[in-house]
Amino acid sequence: QVQLVESGGGLVQAGGSLRLSCAASGRTFSTLIYTMGWCRQAPGKEREFVATISWTGRSTYYEDSVKGRFTISRDNAKNTVYLQMNSLKPEDTAVYYCAAKRGSVGIMTPLGYDYWGQGTQVTVSS
Repeated sequence: QVQLVESGGGLVQAGGSLRLSCAASGRTFSTLIYTMGWCRQAPGKEREFVATISWTGRSTYYEDSVKGRFTISRDNAKNTVYLQMNSLKPEDTAVYYCAAKRGSVGIMTPLGYDYWGQGTQVTVSS
């Protein structure tokens, strides 16, 4: 099993920045390889893919609306994944979820992940 705990959400004005963190733990997490990702869900909408990073960190993929503004990274020594969000817009408001799946390549759909965190709220005011 894998446990994921997000932190770093909050209220920010449009144009501001936030850095989300996701701490992973579990019996297998340190011994097997996992692809990590971030997804988000706004009220009344389906959960959508935001960003993903391969096990090595060499490959990253982003949803089109966040390209150039968000950066995903990981520190495998700390079992932590980050999402740096800059130039935030009101439409970025959502609950942001960290996700994981065994394997090495990026996963660009919420349906591809096996493990989820509880989510952290990000609210961007105009």
